[in-house]
Amino acid sequence: MSNYLGEYLREIRAGRIKVGLELMELLERLETEREDPRYLYDTSEAELRIEFIETFCKHSKDPFCGQPFTLLLWQKAFIEVVYSFKHAATKLDRFKKIILLIARKNGKSTLCAALAFADFIIGGGGRDIYCSSNDDAQASIIFDEIDAMRKMFDPKSYRTWRNQKGLRNKKNGSWIKKISERTRNKDGRNINFAILDESWGLETNEIPSAIEKSQSIKINPKFINITTEGTVNGGYLDEELEYARQVIRGEKRDRAAERLLPWLYTQDSENEVWQATAGDVEHPSDWQKSNPSLYYVKSTDYIEEQLDEARSKTAARIMTMCKDFNIKQNSASAWLRPDDYNYETELVNLEEWRGAHCLIGIDLSETTDLTAVSCLFVKPEEPDKRYMFTRYFLPSAKLEGNDSNDDKQAGAQYFEWAKAEHVQICDGTELDGSEAAQFIISLWEQYGIWALHIGYDPRSSKTCINMLKDYGYETETVRQNKYILSKPTNAVEDLLKHRQIQGLNDVDRWCFGNCSMTAPDKFGDVQVVKIGNQRSHKIDGAVAIIICYKIFQDYKAEFMEYVRAA
Repeated sequence: MSNYLGEYLREIRAGRIKVGLELMELLERLETEREDPRYLYDTSEAELRIEFIETFCKHSKDPFCGQPFTLLLWQKAFIEVVYSFKHAATKLDRFKKIILLIARKNGKSTLCAALAFADFIIGGGGRDIYCSSNDDAQASIIFDEIDAMRKMFDPKSYRTWRNQKGLRNKKNGSWIKKISERTRNKDGRNINFAILDESWGLETNEIPSAIEKSQSIKINPKFINITTEGTVNGGYLDEELEYARQVIRGEKRDRAAERLLPWLYTQDSENEVWQATAGDVEHPSDWQKSNPSLYYVKSTDYIEEQLDEARSKTAARIMTMCKDFNIKQNSASAWLRPDDYNYETELVNLEEWRGAHCLIGIDLSETTDLTAVSCLFVKPEEPDKRYMFTRYFLPSAKLEGNDSNDDKQAGAQYFEWAKAEHVQICDGTELDGSEAAQFIISLWEQYGIWALHIGYDPRSSKTCINMLKDYGYETETVRQNKYILSKPTNAVEDLLKHRQIQGLNDVDRWCFGNCSMTAPDKFGDVQVVKIGNQRSHKIDGAVAIIICYKIFQDYKAEFMEYVRAA
């Protein structure tokens, strides 16, 4: 009888394999529960599947294409635990639901495809096996991997075949199919074995709920949730992991907890990610805590490349932390480090730019809040530097009451900033946008500074924009969404990190410090948002500068001609 669980623990305790505290706590408890009289630990089914996988399953992807599937120790221990714990009274499997949280490029999809294929061939007749995810393309990854294994196992389709419905075992009548958010009529199925891939992308439990309901009459069902950490806050995975960690800590002891196996490959801290070195097989890196296939499937070169990019780009850092190290990223995380915007720079003196051209970005407030107008200048002898002048506007009523107290707690110093002439306090309870327009007009009337193009957020903009158009300015709507602002956001970050934005004032710095960033979507698009979505964390100045830079990107050639002609 095999004892891969015991072997795995011996290697961990000897320091030849590294796992995080969460998984170690689980493994040690499982080791103890092997002797619990409530359970039998019968490894025969696990051994059968391991032998089948290593004998009949082959890889279909480069660089292992066509090679036999040789399971790593962690994979054998995982399979053994999933299939070996039995209830002593009923001889039925203990674990029905499994969560495998593991960083990308560690072979999780291939492993679960092999398990599904093994169940398809040797799991018994009339079984329904489902590959699922939040979208059809993701669900197809494991389905197609199973089909590739099937073709190498049965190249002439004597025992199996594929049609539009799925894969069918002609000998025992079992099926493999797909289900995703796009699938109609998700209920009413009769599922024995299900894989839910990348569940971090699910905002609701619609798919997993349909799967679990369909398994209610099955004797030994399996539902394996394989995923990396993600960026969806308050979604399905967050709830599942919260419960899973309560199970690991022993805080949940109900029947659902007994039937859940939370196998979580996680780091113990973010600091160890940055401080770790590559290591080797005999002396593994701390990176192995979230990457159990490090050195064998996933390379340290790949991780080092990802970390190098993450050091310079926030979007890359977000994806690297959650996808390569299973560290949750959410709106509470800062976009920039303080060093990125707290560098020394002289304030812009408008008198020194008399007769120049500029570009302007406006973030118009809701009527009772902060408005920001940012002006961008470039010197012909310093074409790579961007000189920014931002003027803020605030209604006097904002300085009183609870809102003022909330802003103070968030770091606002409106009176000091007003004395420094960074913020203009306006009479009354509301702003209507005329204040911003009058300031822009005053640039021309007092200094001869003409705004070549003006970008504005369309909220509450009617009065402001009408005044500017009447005066002869070219204005352009710049909507605040990731599709419009992603490129200028990344550009502003890069400029700040290279100290190429000059003229930042204390309000600008406060706004930058209040910014978080949304996780990149599948196109890599991002957007700045308030940290923790807290109203008192103002980001108006940062948004105005980003809008201004969007205008610069759109009209750079024209604008630089005016700069060079100055």
